[in-house]
Order: sequence, then structure tokens, then C-alpha cells
Amino acid sequence: MGDTLLAFKAGRAFRREGTNWVDPVSTKGAVMITNGDDGLLHFMWKNRVTNDVEEDLILFPSDASLIKASGRTFVLKFSSSDQRHFFWMQDASDSRDDEFVRNVNGYLEDPEFTPTWGAASSSAASSQAASSSSNVPQATPEQLQQLSSLLSRLGSGGDSSIGGGAPDLALTDILTPANVSSLFASHPQLIPALFPHLPADLPVPPSAEVVHRIVNTPQFRSAVSNFDQALRTGLLGGLVRGLGLPEEAGLGLLPFLDAVQRQADEQSEGSMETD
Repeated sequence: MGDTLLAFKAGRAFRREGTNWVDPVSTKGAVMITNGDDGLLHFMWKNRVTNDVEEDLILFPSDASLIKASGRTFVLKFSSSDQRHFFWMQDASDSRDDEFVRNVNGYLEDPEFTPTWGAASSSAASSQAASSSSNVPQATPEQLQQLSSLLSRLGSGGDSSIGGGAPDLALTDILTPANVSSLFASHPQLIPALFPHLPADLPVPPSAEVVHRIVNTPQFRSAVSNFDQALRTGLLGGLVRGLGLPEEAGLGLLPFLDAVQRQADEQSEGSMETD
């Protein structure tokens, strides 16, 4: 299926024959923008019940656009034909509808587009300020307290559903440049384990400063945002299994963080038992 660039919950809708009325279908689904194995941009609709891709449209730059039809219903229109594909947003809140549509249209205009999200935009401003200093920045007490509070709540059996606990929390609020840089600055022994998973052309030897430069790039922030959005669609069961996590970890942000915390706790207990 290729690499998923963007994904969000959305159902399909269909126009009544001979009218301008559009009827939404209740089936749970997701719109996915992918960079296909064929090197082309694909606009897909995936059934979240059967996990089947039921619509797969190949898109060429500037040939299509996603625009609002009415309410939370949007239509994918093509300039090269009169075909129309209707979708309706299935997130409980409409607060991010415009953000999703803006980023979809960014990819439809330019496949090399880098999406921007609300949380990522504020992180970018903070990153620019941090980059003006030659020192690796430390996370603020407020950021560390937020992370500690979240993990403590998860560890005590807090609500792990995406609709409960901290519904407005995003992965970009946790994996900020300051938090990641601070982690590796205070635990440099983790760096050698990280670098085998990064591009081979990075400077050597690995260091906290190199990690700092990586996490302050737009590419890193974009990757975190995309992973956050994919987690919210519940489509990452296969990927998280490859990370050694249970499939339910791919069903949302809090289940993912809960699984990571439990895996870390188990590894820590195993290490103490062998000492």
C-alpha cells in the first residue's frame, strides 16, 4: 500500500440520483493519503470495520481538490473530469476538519508537501528559539510534569481510550524537541541504541547534539504529526506489532503510550532480575 502520509477518520457519502442531496453512509472509515509503491500519490478510503481499502484513486499534482459541500461533508473534485467523491468527517469534534482538509489539499497540489498541524506550528516557533542557542535545551518543568502526569495516570489504570483521559493531548505535545533533546542529554547511553534506526549518512560518532539537530527539523515534526494522526484512526495494528507491542496499541494515542510504558516496565523488571 506504500507509505501513509496522512490519515483521518471519515465515512463515505453518495449523491441521490437526479438530485443535489448527499446521503452519508454510517460505515466507519478513514481517508488515507499514501505514497504508493508505484511512486504515485493515492487517495484511499479504508473501511475500519473490515480493514479493506474500498476506494483507491491515483492523483496527479493540481488535478484534484477537497472542498466543503455542506456541514461536515466534503467533496473530492477533479479538474480533468466531472467525477465527484463525497466524504464526511467522523471525528467527534469538528475542531480539526479545516486542518485535515488544508493538509490534504497541500498534498494534492504538491506530493512533496510538508503538512502542518496546530500543535506542530507552536512547536516550530519554540524550536526556532531553541536553535538560536548552541546548548541543548532542557524541557521546562511544565512539560516534564505533563509527561509525568500522563504516564502516572496510565500506569494507575487510567482511561486508555482515545475518547477519555486527555482527549486533546497529541503526540506532538510529548515528543517536543525540548523533551526529546533533554531525554538524550540526560541519558546519553540511549543514543547508540537509537542511531541504527536513523539514516546512515548522519554525522558520527552519535551525540546528543546530533539528536538535537534532528528533532528540530521540520521533517521530524511532520513525522510525529503524521504518526499521531495515524494512531487516531486506529489503523496501525500491524505497525505496532513490529515494534513488539500488542495490536491494541495501534488503536489510539493513549493505548499506544500505555503499551510503551508497560513494555518499559517489563524490560526494567527483567533487567533487575538478571542483575
